Formats: sequence, C-alpha cells, structure tokens
Amino acid sequence: MPLILPGNVASATASTTYDVDNSCRFNDGDSAYMHKTCSSAFDTDKWTISLWCKRGALGIETRLVSCDNDDGSDDDCLKFQATDQLEFTIYDGGYTGTLKTNAKYRDVSAWYHIVAVWDSGNATAGNRMRLYVNGTEVTSFATDTNPAEDANATFGNTSHPIEIGRRGTNGTQYWDGYLAEVAVCDGQAYAASDFGEFDSDSPTIWKPKDVSGLTFGTSGFYLDFEASDNLGNDANGGTDLTEVNLAAADQCQDSPTNNYNTMNPLVFRTTSGTIYTPTFSEGNTYVFSTQDSTYDITGGTFMVSSGKWYFEWKNAGVGDTSADFSNGVGVKPADGSFDGTSSYLGTNRCYCANGNKADSASVGGSAYGDSWTTDDIIGCYLDLDNSKIYFAKNGTMQNSADVSDGTGFAFDDLNSHDSWIVFNAMADFGVGSQSGNYFNFGNPAFTISSSNSDANGYGSFEYNPTEDGVDFYALCTKNLAEYG
Repeated sequence: MPLILPGNVASATASTTYDVDNSCRFNDGDSAYMHKTCSSAFDTDKWTISLWCKRGALGIETRLVSCDNDDGSDDDCLKFQATDQLEFTIYDGGYTGTLKTNAKYRDVSAWYHIVAVWDSGNATAGNRMRLYVNGTEVTSFATDTNPAEDANATFGNTSHPIEIGRRGTNGTQYWDGYLAEVAVCDGQAYAASDFGEFDSDSPTIWKPKDVSGLTFGTSGFYLDFEASDNLGNDANGGTDLTEVNLAAADQCQDSPTNNYNTMNPLVFRTTSGTIYTPTFSEGNTYVFSTQDSTYDITGGTFMVSSGKWYFEWKNAGVGDTSADFSNGVGVKPADGSFDGTSSYLGTNRCYCANGNKADSASVGGSAYGDSWTTDDIIGCYLDLDNSKIYFAKNGTMQNSADVSDGTGFAFDDLNSHDSWIVFNAMADFGVGSQSGNYFNFGNPAFTISSSNSDANGYGSFEYNPTEDGVDFYALCTKNLAEYG
C-alpha cells in the first residue's frame, strides 16, 4: 500500500505556479456542513461541480455535495458509497441518471480531484453525465445510467438547499475529511482541464490551477476557505454559505499543493488473528482507543528517511500512568511490523506516560523524562540527519536535551532502519476505557494558545519547531521536497 499516492504529491515533485493555501476539515462526529439556498435557480440542463478532497473515514456513505428536499423525493448528489466507490446521482422523483465507479478510493494520504458534469442537452447520451478523477475521465462504471436528452435536474433550485458535507433529507451521511477549491458552476459544462493540469515535468502528477477566471453563473459559487472566520465565504462574490458546527480551527494548511501527514486508519495492530484498531476522527488527527489491558497501535501516512521533523501530540486522558506503558508516542520503522507477537510496541522509539523511554529491546522502559497527563503537549524533534530523537513536555526539553550539540536525546540509533513513520501506542491496564490523543502535524484540531510555524512558514504549533537554533520542520510535502 503506497503511503503517498504519487499522482497527488503535487508540490513535492512538481513545480507549481498556483498554490492552494487552505482547506476545510469536516468531522462527521461534529455533524459539520455548509448550506445555501439559491435565490435564482440553476440551469436545469447544465452545471459542473469541481472539488479536491482528502478522505478521513472509510467504509461509510458520505456526501461531498448534495441538493435534496425534506421527503427525499429529490436527491441530486456527489458522494462516496460505503463501499468507497464514487457516485454521481440525479434523483428527481426517480433515478434520472447515475454514475457509480468500479474503482474504490481508499487512499487517506492523498488528495483526489473530482469533477462531476451535468450536461443533459448533449446529443451524445454518454456525455450527459461525466466524472473525472485526478484529471482523467472515468469510463469504468458499476452503474452507468444515462439521462434522457434535456432531462431536468433540480440541483440548485430555489426550494432545495445545496449542502456541502451532508445529506439534508434526514441530516445524515456527513463528510469526514478535508475539502479544498470547491467550485460549483451554474450553466457551464466544464472539463477537468478547466480546474487542473498535468505537470509539464512530471506528467503523471495532476495539480490545481487558478479557477477564479471561470464563469460561475447566476447562482454558482467558489469556496477557497481562506477566511478562517468565514469558511463559507463565496470567493466569487455571491451569497456566502452558512456554516454549521465548523470553527476557525477547521481551516487547515493541508491542501492539494502542500499535503500534510496524518494518522492512518489503514495501519493498525493485529495479533494472532485479532485486529486491534482505534477510532479516528478530526481528519485523522485524533485517535481514540477503547482497549482494556492491551494495546492499540497505529502509524502515520508519511515515511521519512532524512531531514529534521517536528510534530506535537496532546494527551486527552492517559488512563493508568502507573503502568509501564499506558500511552506512548514516537516513531517506528516503516519496514517494521505492527503486530504484537514479540512486543506490543514492536520496534518503536517511544516516550511513555510514566516518563520512561521504550523500544523493543527494553519493553519495561528506562528513565528518561517527566511523566505526563491529560492536556500535556509532547513535542517530538526527529533528527534523521544525525540519527537522534528528542522529546519535550509543554515546551521543556526532556533529559536536559540540547539538540545543537546532540545531547539529551532519547535514542541515537535511528540509522538502524531506512525510514520511519510517526507511531502511537495506546493502552489501559484494567482502568477502563482509554481516551484519545491529538496529533498536530501543523493543522491542530485542538485549541492552541500560540501559533508557531516552522522556519519555512508552514504549520501551526503550540511550541517552536526551532530548538537551540536548529530548525525542525512540519511533515508536509513542500518540506519533504526540500529536506526529505
């Protein structure tokens, strides 16, 4: 399984003339969405939806864009099915037309560009509904039902709101993940090439381009998510969308041109056929374990083999801190196993709640720093150029560390493996349900009192990624292209 889909790394390998600065994080557990009822109806025969998305939860039915009425007799939508197939459906008192892909989209590390085109006046039946993913038109469908010529869609009429991130009929199917560059164009049948382009130097890489010059029509809109205090702002100048259960903290730097690391729900521990998997939310930056007397283990989406990297981790309840390992954070080899056959912690390099450091050779751990508890923030300074890792608690370096002279490290043997990923082990030894942990790779889902970026201006952290005059960087593709 690729941890970063090559066609969507974008800025990591491609030269970009257009940068997308922000996205919006939708958490289905918060019932977050946006909506707008048009004062003038859309063209019933022609419109286009374009958006970039990065998935959070998999295996659930979830809406990207929807326009339906209260009784469900009209329901035009773009969504992922519970099978992870992409579906574009026009249902107006019955199925007018449907495209459901054979392909399943399960890469939570990648940004997907999706374009859905409604052009019912087209003389060619197969061109009346069209789907594009990452610049290429989809032609393989599990369901391919063409609408009649000049069939009318109720999408964008004056009585059904357009909703971003949920099904309005019964308030379900909330989107979980990130959205960027949402463009809904009234009266236009655009192609994917109107919203993006293949990189001239790396022709397999699809990247966004400026859409502000496109025609959005009477009731279309464009969401760039650049105003944290008004995420529903229509950057095209029309009526803004109303935000529901979204806050300024849901504005993210994670974008199609600068992809950030998250935790990976496809990476978890299995032991003797038993699957131990925590739950993920907040765009896969919050991980929650319910294990009792054993471990959940998970890892991140990025592998790094060189460079200096920084991330933060906030504990939201640690369970039993008297246990050897009630909770631990650090890194583990990307080529290592996540099973628990030899040690629940595998081959990690880990800082634990009782203040110990631990790896597979010292399952009981050894003294390292202070213990930590609820709401403490652990900073991880990963120096792969010098094969060392350091930790801080609430901004204080542990073990009197000084990274400028390489002292006070937790481990100095990281050259023993080719590459590493962020690692988290969560456990609760007979105390009850283990609560969750926040990861901040530069897009915190929790409130921070200050905002520190890295030396390149990326990320938003509670504490400074530069330590003792040494620059550490956020785990994002722009930094990977330069330092990784």
